Amino acid sequence: MKRFLLIIFLASTLSLQAQTIMNNYKYIIVPERFSFLKKVNQYNLNTLTKSLFEERGFTVYYDNLELPTEIASDKCKALTVDIEENNSMFSTNLTLLLKDCKGALVLKSKQGKSREKDYQASYNEALNAAFASLPDFSKTPITEAKPIATAPQTEPVKAAVITEPVKAVKQEASPATAKENKPSAATLIPQANALGFDLLDATSKKIFTLLKTSLTDVFIANTINKTGIVFKKKGNWFYEYYKDGAVTTEQLSINLDK
Repeated sequence: MKRFLLIIFLASTLSLQAQTIMNNYKYIIVPERFSFLKKVNQYNLNTLTKSLFEERGFTVYYDNLELPTEIASDKCKALTVDIEENNSMFSTNLTLLLKDCKGALVLKSKQGKSREKDYQASYNEALNAAFASLPDFSKTPITEAKPIATAPQTEPVKAAVITEPVKAVKQEASPATAKENKPSAATLIPQANALGFDLLDATSKKIFTLLKTSLTDVFIANTINKTGIVFKKKGNWFYEYYKDGAVTTEQLSINLDK
């Protein structure tokens, strides 16, 4: 038990450290070609990298474009993305690196792996896995800061138990929590994209980006505030993520079977 609590404490500490460091940066620079590849945007890795950081709320630029004056005059206001490849005979292995203007390592992901035979699918899956291992350092818009700040005062973990989670949220959640859990209360509309699905609400606002994995009915789920997984269990879809060092599960109203 002590070991388990220590692991949770260390994970929470690392997440807070990453959040503190990343809060110092607003901009991310993505190279047009990673050093281990032969072509620009090969396997769609550069586009995917840009999209993943934009989902976290960062402003992202390619290094081949003219940068805004704020960055051009001070490169230390931005972090640069690099990817480290360490492939084996049977798997693609990628590690995501974030470096400052002096080339010092600021943040490093775990190694993302894929055993897909198709190169593009394999590199994309490995990058998604590496990105998903990073602590939650989302840049939260100012308009959303208030509900997020008040959410810890409620009991979201109890409200999101798999057995009838939607009813629990309606009965127990405060207005701030109800707003945060809004995606699970209404039917979300899936819209296919190159890597999986975008889940839209009734106003066509994107709530989730779902990225395919090697497992059937399991997706990496990105929102503007967090990263988790969406999976199917006993005919129902659930969204699972870490919040305050604990696993939180919410039921979603979607249909991805068509």
